[in-house]
Amino acid sequence: MTNLLAQHTDDNGITTITLNQPDRRNSLSMGMLDALAEALASIAKDEATRVVVIAAAGKVFCAGHDLKEIRDQLDSYEFQLALFKRCSEVMQQVVNLPKPVIARVAGVATAAGCQLVASCDLAVAADSAHFATPGVNIGLFCSTPMVALSRNVSRKHAMEMLLTGEMISADRAEQLGLVNRVVDESLLDETVYTMARTIAEKSGHTLKIGKGAFYKQLEMPLDKAYDYTAKVMAENLLADDAHEGICAFLDKRKPEWKDS
Repeated sequence: MTNLLAQHTDDNGITTITLNQPDRRNSLSMGMLDALAEALASIAKDEATRVVVIAAAGKVFCAGHDLKEIRDQLDSYEFQLALFKRCSEVMQQVVNLPKPVIARVAGVATAAGCQLVASCDLAVAADSAHFATPGVNIGLFCSTPMVALSRNVSRKHAMEMLLTGEMISADRAEQLGLVNRVVDESLLDETVYTMARTIAEKSGHTLKIGKGAFYKQLEMPLDKAYDYTAKVMAENLLADDAHEGICAFLDKRKPEWKDS
């Protein structure tokens, strides 16, 4: 694993990916994006991993793209396009990962860092965390972060963040739906990993089915979404874990998942 990231899997099947470049505010440079892409691709095939936590070292969760790197390539449209395409690919990897992903947010998450939080399935923030899409302040509208942001919060709230570039508190982010929970920083790890363990106890096969269906149906008209999810549930019932889960519930015992 590159030194840009740290990675650890515990006995509960929870893999923590830690952005590990605090001196660069854990910015999403091309190198960091490549490291994330590699890590996520490996985790997607790792049967030992049941839940993923994305965290960060230092006082900043992620300050977005590396502006020094961008400035050095300012006249290269090819580099800029490649950078934003790579970032978009990584965000889609998070969404398409067949395992739930939780963002553990301490400190500031801005621009593409806010995009990363919005791309995760769940997010828990310390009460000291702050969020923004401040590109408008430097003449670079947060257009790619807008994609994830606008799929988490209402249009008007997303536009307020994008047009003003102002920082919002963790409490405000929770009100808008950008994060699930806000806790005292001393309770952040306890809250994140309690949530992760609760999810890790479920059938991995069922979680994979459900996560994939959730994002797919979001883009469908109402009638198509119901047609699609009815088929998903019917197929889900053919799985070993559905049989086991129903029998265990009726027999009043703990299920023994096969993840199939």
